[in-house]
Amino acid sequence: MAGEFENIEYEVVDGRARITLNRPEKLNALSHDLLYELHEALWEADDNKAVHCVVIRGAGRSFSAGYDLSGPRARYGLSRVRSEDNEYRGGRSVDDDAWQMEKTQRYRMALFDMHKPVIAQVHGYCLAGGTDIALMCDMIICADDARFGFPPARDLGALPNNMWLYNVGPQWAKRLMLTGDSITGADAQQIGLVLKAVPKEHLETEVEQLADRLALIDPDLLSANKRIINQGLELMGARTLQRMAVENDVRGHNAAAALTFGSRVAEKGLKDTLRERDGKFGDGMARVNGPELRDEEGRLI
Repeated sequence: MAGEFENIEYEVVDGRARITLNRPEKLNALSHDLLYELHEALWEADDNKAVHCVVIRGAGRSFSAGYDLSGPRARYGLSRVRSEDNEYRGGRSVDDDAWQMEKTQRYRMALFDMHKPVIAQVHGYCLAGGTDIALMCDMIICADDARFGFPPARDLGALPNNMWLYNVGPQWAKRLMLTGDSITGADAQQIGLVLKAVPKEHLETEVEQLADRLALIDPDLLSANKRIINQGLELMGARTLQRMAVENDVRGHNAAAALTFGSRVAEKGLKDTLRERDGKFGDGMARVNGPELRDEEGRLI
């Protein structure tokens, strides 16, 4: 199947499916079509009896820098009877906004709902939508210098998926969501956001060795053990919270800062708008241990 997708690469080898987010020129920004292809590949892997687990990684310099805010219109996931004679939903009304986000959320939820375990192999940036993908995976192994955060919480809305609470607890979830600050992979391991952080030169080997061990286990047993843990998360409200996160993001989209985002982009361009927003926060990093001493530019010392 390798080469049949446009936005991802897919291969099955040695009992694992490797899915590579493949828009390196955009730091693997998540377009609608990429998410649709990811959803399709995940269910293909779940259906294939040769696959024991899935590894998701990013091509180029990063796992994913977030959602594509200026990407092409969707080509995939549309009804085969869609017609130019009909009027379809946009994003202007509250319900349209929620509907559009629920649609793409269903693509991401395949990571949680599929029977086979998924490992996120994270390097470079894992920001915004990148965290929505990674935190839906069963285990995250990252480079110790990777960077995790959700900067759009500063002016674009709330998180349309939210598994942070279940990994790091309420205080660190609030610390990072309320400021949009980021943490390193090493700090992400310390607070439980990821399973393990390793030097980047060991990242692929660490992930592949774990996949080797999973390949020794009957896939039906892997499924049973993944699903009972996820059902426990569901009893703690995890799946319901994802639905509520979409509704809450609609609320965030109606904050004054979010309502003026489009006009600021039209006036200054997307890069300058984001640079102006994030520049106020210096290096945008939080520190897990010790005081957050900063220089005059807001960078951690």
